[in-house]
Amino acid sequence: MSEERTTAQGGMETSYGFKTVGPGEKQGLVNDVFHKVAKRYDIMNDLMSAGLHRAWKDGLVSWLNPSKRAGWHVLDVAGGTGDIGFRIVDASHGNARATVLDINGSMLSVGEERARKRGLADNVDFVEASAEELPFPDETFDAYTISFGIRNVPRIDVALSEAFRVLKPGGRFLCLEFSDVEMPILDKIYEKWSFEAIPRIGKMVTGDGEPYAYLVESIRKFPNQENFAAMISRAGFSRVSFRNYSGGISALHSGWKL
Repeated sequence: MSEERTTAQGGMETSYGFKTVGPGEKQGLVNDVFHKVAKRYDIMNDLMSAGLHRAWKDGLVSWLNPSKRAGWHVLDVAGGTGDIGFRIVDASHGNARATVLDINGSMLSVGEERARKRGLADNVDFVEASAEELPFPDETFDAYTISFGIRNVPRIDVALSEAFRVLKPGGRFLCLEFSDVEMPILDKIYEKWSFEAIPRIGKMVTGDGEPYAYLVESIRKFPNQENFAAMISRAGFSRVSFRNYSGGISALHSGWKL
């Protein structure tokens, strides 16, 4: 598509997909999208990634390598349905604690119900708040994760600064996000799938294709791998790196608070 990605200097705060909105308007529009898709969030991710998001999330948890010591605490932001939080607790053999934070109450309701059904209510708690204003003291968490959520945060630089603030010294930041496809031919195939197929299928599954059109557009506006890595570094993180998955359809970024 002709729309250009935002850069390391920002621009996502007024980008609602390919539309430019006024300061302060984006969050309400994004909230409406996720109220609509909350109960079918896993289907949404299956559509957006052709089912690959499950393997990518496993890769995040593997790279995080959650500690199996009691008291190890991870904050999973924009993770309302609990998918990442549950995986991390499971990988720690039930020793880790996960706090799942999301600005969207509909998403959190889905996560809380799933936690009860999985018997994880004692290991996972749910907090409704903004990634731009975390309601936690400095140096609270051992790790901070966010998956397919940071591109929906209006002020990404503020969210990254908040992530740095609430991490303990030596804490780990991991962000999984759809990114810039770097493999020739694959980029054209994925673009055609994204813009032509996903909104249509989303409408068939949920009765409303507009949320899926926004989500596809938001991927194309998000900074590429190098520019997002620069933003993470500017927030204060060290040893910043990333891994591409599936030719860059998604990328997993890592940083440390040292």
